[in-house]
Amino acid sequence: MRLAFLSSTPANTTEGSGTFVAIDGLQRGLAARGHEATLWPLRLRTRFHTLDRWIYNAQLTVTPPAADVVVGIDLDGFLWARRRQRPPFVVALKGVIADELRNERGWVRMLLGVQARWERANCERADRVIVSSRYSADMAAEAYAVPREKMAVVPEPIDLAGWRRRLAQVDPAPAARPIVLSVARLYPRKRMEDLLEAAALLRPRIPRLQVRIVGGGPEFARLRQRHARLGLGETAVFLGELPRSTLAVEYRRAHCFCLPSVQEGFGIVFAEAMASGLPVVACRAAAVPEVVIDGRTGLLVGPRSPEELAGALETLLRDERMRKDLGEEGMRRVEAFDLDRVAGRFLEAIPA
Repeated sequence: MRLAFLSSTPANTTEGSGTFVAIDGLQRGLAARGHEATLWPLRLRTRFHTLDRWIYNAQLTVTPPAADVVVGIDLDGFLWARRRQRPPFVVALKGVIADELRNERGWVRMLLGVQARWERANCERADRVIVSSRYSADMAAEAYAVPREKMAVVPEPIDLAGWRRRLAQVDPAPAARPIVLSVARLYPRKRMEDLLEAAALLRPRIPRLQVRIVGGGPEFARLRQRHARLGLGETAVFLGELPRSTLAVEYRRAHCFCLPSVQEGFGIVFAEAMASGLPVVACRAAAVPEVVIDGRTGLLVGPRSPEELAGALETLLRDERMRKDLGEEGMRRVEAFDLDRVAGRFLEAIPA
């Protein structure tokens, strides 16, 4: 089968974040099953992303994709999909933009509102809408009125073989101090300021604690200012963007993983953390409880609560046995998200 993936999300891990990682993983899973999966990437960049996305979609109407099935990521394909004569069209929502914009403000929120209207049109024109969690299915039904029978839930994939290969190449020498790792594209919905507040609370209770934050994004400067006001110094460090090989080192050396996000359509970094054998501390919000099982693969706390976050982190950092048990269960849990299994579920979900 020939599949064309349409995505105006930048095709790299730095800007494309979890969306690109998920597309890339699914393509490789489908290829391993003998299917041809081609990405139609964003080429023209004006640096104004909403305009880039519209131009990308306008170009698709001039040079339409040729495939047995076309897969539009999020809003992509919404203009092309108006064609009467076209192959089956699947929309894969990596997140629901109408849900994501609730955590934004100002011009960003307004522009995401425009994109949400395009995404709604895309869902209306699709033959099938695939979401990565039950939470996203609820949001798509609420925000875009997508009928339940039109949707299928397929989780995001993780390349476990590749991930484990990178981890195996890292010297397993333990860190000299308690390490909490966080990996995210720094958007407001990730609530990284809650982690900084928790670090400030933990500093007198966990000697030599260090929170290591990987990633860049629009909140980077504001979070650095918050870090300075809290006087965190080396208690929390910003590492910026890292290549996958270096990121594997960070996962390998950490004692636990924490991301206090309040909006996730899935959360591929939680799967990466579990693949690395790390227990997870996260919020009981959005799709997170579908990925991180409270008390089995991690500890979930109330959203926007640095105090609860600090308490859960302290519990884990003081209990090596708990960290080991949760980490081992996470490694078993993440098998469900391996490339081949997810590719199989995706093929079952798309129109015949």
